[in-house]
Amino acid sequence: MSGKPKILFVCDSREKLDELFGAAADDYEWVVVRNPMRALAYLTREQFEGVFVSKDYLRQAFEVGKLLQNEQILEGMPDGVVLLDSENTVLWANDQVRRWSGQERLEGSNFYNALGSPEILGPDFCPFHTALATGSASSSTLRAHDNHFFQVHAAPVREVGGPPRHLIVTVRDVTSEMLQQQKLAAIHQAGMELADLTPEELFQMSVTERIELLKSNILHHTKDLLKFDVVEIRLLDAKTNRLEPLLSLGMEPEAATRVLFAQPQNNGVTGFVAATGKSYLCEDTTEDPLYLRGSRGAKSSLTVPLVLHDEVIGTFNVESPQPRAFSESDLQFLEIFTRDVAVALNTLELLVAEKATTAAESVEAIHSAVALPVDEILNEAVNVMERYIGHEPEVVERLQRILRNARDIKQVIQSVGQKMAPVQAHPQGMMVEERPGLRGRRVLLVDEDSSVRSAAHALLERCGCIVETAPNGSQAVFMVRNMLPEGGYDVVIADIRLPDTSGYDFMCTLQEILETDTVPLGLMTGFGYDPGHSIVKARQAGLQAVLYKPFRLDQLLDAVEKILAATGPVQT
Repeated sequence: MSGKPKILFVCDSREKLDELFGAAADDYEWVVVRNPMRALAYLTREQFEGVFVSKDYLRQAFEVGKLLQNEQILEGMPDGVVLLDSENTVLWANDQVRRWSGQERLEGSNFYNALGSPEILGPDFCPFHTALATGSASSSTLRAHDNHFFQVHAAPVREVGGPPRHLIVTVRDVTSEMLQQQKLAAIHQAGMELADLTPEELFQMSVTERIELLKSNILHHTKDLLKFDVVEIRLLDAKTNRLEPLLSLGMEPEAATRVLFAQPQNNGVTGFVAATGKSYLCEDTTEDPLYLRGSRGAKSSLTVPLVLHDEVIGTFNVESPQPRAFSESDLQFLEIFTRDVAVALNTLELLVAEKATTAAESVEAIHSAVALPVDEILNEAVNVMERYIGHEPEVVERLQRILRNARDIKQVIQSVGQKMAPVQAHPQGMMVEERPGLRGRRVLLVDEDSSVRSAAHALLERCGCIVETAPNGSQAVFMVRNMLPEGGYDVVIADIRLPDTSGYDFMCTLQEILETDTVPLGLMTGFGYDPGHSIVKARQAGLQAVLYKPFRLDQLLDAVEKILAATGPVQT
């Protein structure tokens, strides 16, 4: 220790000190720094008798002084505040950053090391470098140990006569927000997995097996992801208004079998939720007049409606032995999860847990397996026929017989199936409202996707339509031309983007073949996708209907009826 008064001197160089003070400089212990920001770091670490600032740095020193004056405010902030140099070295940090780092002094430390070398998640993977290089603020998210998340915002400190060399960085703890986002993503993924079956797997499972699969998946995700141990699901019987139990875990036997209806009074919280379609958070069961005893010792409950296409199809109830155990976040998470539960119930055809007869399942399977292969026979036959028309009458006649026989095969299977499997034997998903105007109508569906062509058979033939399909525009043109002697197709539905043509060009070709501007055509498209403005041009040319994928059965039937109404009287 020299025993001399220590002075902090902000100037360009040691030579400047000697120039100003000469021999008198030896009477003091000097610490020379080249900018006020570095001086700030020294002031936070060491004691000085005085500070001398060269006039060249007076303005910057004034700004630093203001920062020091506001230090008490910065210390009390819930967010962290750090002053860094161009090497990411901490020149000053408030108490919040020191608490997060677990260190009492951070001056001289690397910022990232102080926070345990966190992973940079972006969007800017070099936020401090970017801020200094561009002179503009930059932000990013960091993930530290123990799944702790911070959001950093780096703002450059503008300096006179040169680029910025220091950053003021604010640090905010965003752990709760990030964990909530992660949980929402996990809930969404879990919902998609509830009924994650291929068509082949779905076909091979009985209704009972589908019920057990869904129950198992729901319980797994409810316990492991949502952390709920008591669960009850009831489905609404629309005819009786009764809430039928589907799944119960942790409920008293009397409660699990209790008869409940979708009514706001005298049917507990479950009946109220089913009747109103509103979620209900029961914070204390001992004080809530709606609550009916469910699980042993339950002190709070959370009940949300199962909603499908804006209609309540059931309820989902969870309970806890702790009062006020559920928060608004729990309510939000459960509402999101139950949307997927409702979709899974619909996908697996569980709205009515009645097993279809073996005859109904067998006929449906046979028809599904035969429909597309017969369509391929029709496509190939008309394709060959196009080459021989006007040249080989005998060949054309034989091909016409093949076409008639192939069509008869489908009609026989459909007719036999209707006789073998009465309406009450069909699963709920196969039942449709009566639409007599569609019975016997010929429909051609054109789409490259075989699953869409298969779905057209499954859906439209339930209403008595005679359905044929084609994979592209050329085959469809052959099919349309071949059907003209039989009266033509009543409705043609085509994808807007076929492998060999657009929806609009396909429409123009149909107008030429049918010799009319009004063709019985509807176009299918995904939301927001209209290559070449095909729909706009087709509508201007007289398009009858647009169907957006994915579509429900009622939307498909409505589109067919709309086309029929626009192009001719509906048969009854």
